[in-house]
Amino acid sequence: MYKILAREDLAPITKLMVVEAPEVARKAQPGQFVIVRIDEEGERIPLTVADFDRGAGTITIVFQEVGKSTMHLGTLQPGDGLASFTGPLGEPSEIEHHGTVLCVGGGTGIACVYPITRSLHEAGNHVISIIGARRKDLLFWEEMMRSVSDELIVCTDDGSYGRKALVTVPMKEILEQRDDVSRIWAIGPAIMMKFCCLTAQPFDVPIIVSLNSIMVDGTGMCGACRVEVGGRTRFVCVDGPEFDGREVDWNQLLARQRIYLGEEKLAREKFEHECCSKHESSGSAV
Repeated sequence: MYKILAREDLAPITKLMVVEAPEVARKAQPGQFVIVRIDEEGERIPLTVADFDRGAGTITIVFQEVGKSTMHLGTLQPGDGLASFTGPLGEPSEIEHHGTVLCVGGGTGIACVYPITRSLHEAGNHVISIIGARRKDLLFWEEMMRSVSDELIVCTDDGSYGRKALVTVPMKEILEQRDDVSRIWAIGPAIMMKFCCLTAQPFDVPIIVSLNSIMVDGTGMCGACRVEVGGRTRFVCVDGPEFDGREVDWNQLLARQRIYLGEEKLAREKFEHECCSKHESSGSAV
């Protein structure tokens, strides 16, 4: 069992957990991910490594409660254990001295882009970061991102905090004003990453994205996570999760993400009903 050492509610449905996993922490690199199972019958949940501490032997994960499995994961508390915590998986980010780089994180993508931003900063790059969320209460890790960035721009869709704008707006302005941006990392919802790529396209700057396709085994055998990149079939779990966003078939990726929406809705409703029934039973017993 992998023990949960700490948890934090970052936003209404966004949770952070610190998990004791020394072997994973020893080898983890920015950009990689883990696959978590709550119990022996649980779904395998792929989650990007948000942080790691080799000395303490811990991995930090950040997730949103959007489906049955992540809702179940969100009920766990410090002291609880996970049946499996497999990783690190996937190819790490290419961290080197690129010069001036732009790091863009949207929603939970902020947690995913943080270790990449930190490593790029440590490698001597001039790091310009943009983070965004739909509204203020969904935004997190602003100060952590500021500490590893030379410049930081904060956006909210509704203007409740920072600049009222989608992340693509300041991104475009920076690319128009500067000709020294050598590489971009953009991580967040697939639709956000697609439009970041479209924004970067006229400027011919390489843009790296971290794909969140449907995944099952995480070893490249099942083929569930396949995507079209540069006209070739690639597997996110072993070839990625990072790819050149200019080559991703975004329409196919977005369509594949919607395949199981009906089943996911039913599973979530069943879990919510079971939780309500347990709560009512415990209440009547008292």
